[in-house]
Amino acid sequence: MTTNVSAAVADANPYGLVYANAITKNVAGAVNIHPVSYTVDGIRVEANVYTPPSYEPGKSYPAVVVAHPNGGVKEQVAGLFAERLASMGYITIAADARYQGASGGELRHTDKPANRIEDINGMVDYIRTYPGVNAAEIGALGICGGGYTLAAAQKDPRIKAVATISMFNSGRVRRNGFQDSQLDSVQQRLAQAAEARTLEKVGDIRYSGQMDLTDEQAKKLPFALYRDGFFYYFRTHAHPNSTFLYTTSSLMDLMNWDVDDHMAMIHQPLLMIAGDVSDTRYMTDDAFKKATGTKEKEVYLIPGAQHIETYYVPKYVDQEAGKLKEFFGKYLKK
Repeated sequence: MTTNVSAAVADANPYGLVYANAITKNVAGAVNIHPVSYTVDGIRVEANVYTPPSYEPGKSYPAVVVAHPNGGVKEQVAGLFAERLASMGYITIAADARYQGASGGELRHTDKPANRIEDINGMVDYIRTYPGVNAAEIGALGICGGGYTLAAAQKDPRIKAVATISMFNSGRVRRNGFQDSQLDSVQQRLAQAAEARTLEKVGDIRYSGQMDLTDEQAKKLPFALYRDGFFYYFRTHAHPNSTFLYTTSSLMDLMNWDVDDHMAMIHQPLLMIAGDVSDTRYMTDDAFKKATGTKEKEVYLIPGAQHIETYYVPKYVDQEAGKLKEFFGKYLKK
């Protein structure tokens, strides 16, 4: 993989941002960043709001909530696309999921679909009241992120248009294995998750998702998603709050959930972006087919892109940003 950003950038950037060409200070007439805090179900959420160039609180702007990938934080690809969308005239917000990143919540690294979905609905709650936001014109962008942005849109008509980049259906993967490769061990893994929940009651916390590998070991991982993900999250775009860890007990909820189950409930315009050669594309294709509740829908494929490459490779990011500009520009009024 190409190294675009060193792992030391999080320390060098005053906002901890690790994506290329990120904001380092607020300048009049440019996109500005505003760290904010609020609560969702009584738990503190840490977020960054990005405002458009020459932002004036008395004007009216559409808004987009941007949800980060599994294992990610707001300072990585979610921040990149929040900043790019702000440059197009949107007020945007990227927030750390509760139990992860800089947000509150115990046990740390809990990853349950209901929580993650509510985090996105909570971003909508917050941004609707932000000065200058037109509360009737809010979109959502989910990057990887377990399919949780799709699930949030399924139940939240305040979201007027929904887009995804490299959508990852966490429920399906945690249950069936990546590319449905572990169908014969579902009950065994579910039993392990239940045992982990039992052990938590006596303070013995078990975690899954560890990636304690050398670079050479990572290069031999069987799927591009995990090979590229290792280098993105632990080398080129590392952030101290970003980790693949999740409590093993979370699998009880993850394995019992699937974003595809209610895709027909999406009535908003839908855009799903994926790399045409990515080994996660099957999740976008399958979810899209089941989105029968909307006539305004499109799959947009990025030629030659793998899943993680859609997060940072400049030519792919430019293509995605251009498509998002077209999509939100069509369905959110300015």
